[in-house]
Amino acid sequence: MDFWSIAAQLSLLVVGFVMLIKGADWFVDGASLIAKKFGIPQIVIGLTIVAFGTSAPEAAISITSAVNHSPGLAIGNILGSNIMNVLLILGLCALFTPLAVQKNTLYIEIPFVTVITSALMIMGVVGGKLGWIDGIILWLMFIVFFAYLIIISKKDKSAIPALDDSSDSSAEEDKPEEKKGVAVAKMLGKLAVGIALVILGSQAVVNGAKTIAGGLGMSESLIGLTIVAFGTSLPELVTSLSAARKGEADLAIGNIVGSNIFNLLFVLGTSALITPIAFDTNWITGFMIDNIVAIATMAVLFLCIFLTKDKKLRRGGGITMLVMYAGYFAWIVAKDFIYMK
Repeated sequence: MDFWSIAAQLSLLVVGFVMLIKGADWFVDGASLIAKKFGIPQIVIGLTIVAFGTSAPEAAISITSAVNHSPGLAIGNILGSNIMNVLLILGLCALFTPLAVQKNTLYIEIPFVTVITSALMIMGVVGGKLGWIDGIILWLMFIVFFAYLIIISKKDKSAIPALDDSSDSSAEEDKPEEKKGVAVAKMLGKLAVGIALVILGSQAVVNGAKTIAGGLGMSESLIGLTIVAFGTSLPELVTSLSAARKGEADLAIGNIVGSNIFNLLFVLGTSALITPIAFDTNWITGFMIDNIVAIATMAVLFLCIFLTKDKKLRRGGGITMLVMYAGYFAWIVAKDFIYMK
């Protein structure tokens, strides 16, 4: 690639980053306002709307990659994103502020991610690919997860106090219905514009980074596990950092855990239903080590929280996860240059 081509792609990266940061900020604001407006628990918002929205880039890239017969990008993108979501993103968030974790997330959702990640590896080893049967299994687990969300949503909603005290609630009641409708429309508009900027910005970053990496002769697998994974994880990164900075810890944790579940069940499940995805089981060049690291990642997250007295992800846990990610990143780069050439 010549100088001007690289400069053009770097400009695309900068524009993408700006769109991501602003879009994520609006998206967190919109999601938080909607949660408070309708009495929806923040953890449910994080596990559904925010998680689905920030998983949209992974869905677009993995489904397109599967259709184009690029399993290295389709599966590598998901495993790479899930590992990065926990080790890098939550690790960074924990450096800024301790992240409180609800019991449901610690004892149900985090173990659930471990189970479905293990199921993915078993499917890949047994069949050598993810076929339509595997897609159906993943979608059935996805439906079970949504049923669980509905149950905890109804359960938690009863425990949520009114939106505010009498002064604010009376003021809200005094507002004309038309103004209330405008306020709700503004929240939804902020949410919609935010996610649109997040998705467009993510695509700009991924496209620019992928073009630069391709020009440098990197393998498809390395691109999927690093650059594409980083690009598609940028929404989770900026959204979770923004949520943590604003003290919305439930939204930060729920966003990451929910995004990982969506990635595995919805994205790979949908991709497998559309077309079979080859799963390379080679221990060096394939996805086995990456899958095992993804399972270990959830175990480390669980232990970093469980072993604290107040069940929070603190700075020590964040540092542990960042060191673990640095080691994993060194491995996949070394693997590419030593074994893939």
